Amino acid sequence: MTTVAAPIRTRRRPELAAFLRGRRARVTPADVGMPPGLRRRTPGLRREEVAQLSGVGVTWYTWLEQGRPINASAQVLDAVARTLRLDRPEREHLYHLAEVPYEPETAPEQTVAVSPEIQGILDALVPLPAVVYNARYDLLASNTTYDLLFARDESRSPGPLGVPNALWTLFTVPEPRCPVVDKHLELPVMVAQLRGAYGRHVGEPAWESFVRLLSDASPYFAELWRNGDVVPPGTRVKTFRHERTGVLRMTSVSLSINGMPECRVVTYTPSDEESRRGLDVLLAEEG
Repeated sequence: MTTVAAPIRTRRRPELAAFLRGRRARVTPADVGMPPGLRRRTPGLRREEVAQLSGVGVTWYTWLEQGRPINASAQVLDAVARTLRLDRPEREHLYHLAEVPYEPETAPEQTVAVSPEIQGILDALVPLPAVVYNARYDLLASNTTYDLLFARDESRSPGPLGVPNALWTLFTVPEPRCPVVDKHLELPVMVAQLRGAYGRHVGEPAWESFVRLLSDASPYFAELWRNGDVVPPGTRVKTFRHERTGVLRMTSVSLSINGMPECRVVTYTPSDEESRRGLDVLLAEEG
C-alpha cells in the first residue's frame, strides 16, 4: 500500500502548488477590497496578502503553495478558498490535492428540475423504460415505457416529502400490487444504496425526515436500515411483474448526469427474449 500511495502523494503536491498559484494570480486587490499599490509586478495577489486575508502565517502559506508536505486543516483551507474566491468544484479540488476529506456545505433542500434536454433523452430511449432518480430515489422524470411498466398512478403518488419516491412506493404498496417479484432480494440492495448516499447527508432535515417517516410506515424498511449495509449503485438484473405481460427480467444501468449532482438516469433493458416480447406487448396495447 505504501509503495502506491507515496508516488500519488508526491504528484499531488506539485499540482496543489500550481493550482494555488493560478488561482492567486486571477484575484486582483480590488476583488478583495485592497488598494492596488505601486510597483506591483505580481499578477493578482501576493502570497503575503493571501496569508493576511486568510488569517494564516506567511511562511505556512508559502510552504503550502510550494507544495511542501505540511498538514492543513479544513478550517484553514476554507479560509484560503474564500480569499481565492473558489467555487464549489474548485474548493473540492483544493481539498483533494491537500489530502483533506471534503465535506460540502449543506444547503436547504431544493427540488432538482430536469431540463427539457434530459426529458428528451428519456423519451428517445422508448421502448426502453428510463427514469431519473436522485440519491434518495425521488422520481424526477420518466418516459412512457417506465410509466406503463410501473403503474404511473402509484409510482407518481407523493412520498413522505411530497414528491414521488420509488422506495416509498415499494415499501408501502400492498403486496399484490408491488412490481418487484422478490422484494427480499431487491429491496435490501436499494436500502444499502440509500445508506451509502445518506452518509453525505447526515443531519439534513429532509433526509432525516424521509428515513424516519419510511421507518414508521414500513417495519421491513426499519429492519433493513438498522442492518447498516452499504453498497454502491451498479448494474443488476431485476425481475418485475406486470398484470398484462407477466414476469419481465430487466437489466438496470445507471448513468450520471452532468450538472445534476447525485442524480442518475436509470434504464431497463430486457435481459431475455421473453421479456423483450412482453415489453413489446405492453407498448402495443397502450398504442
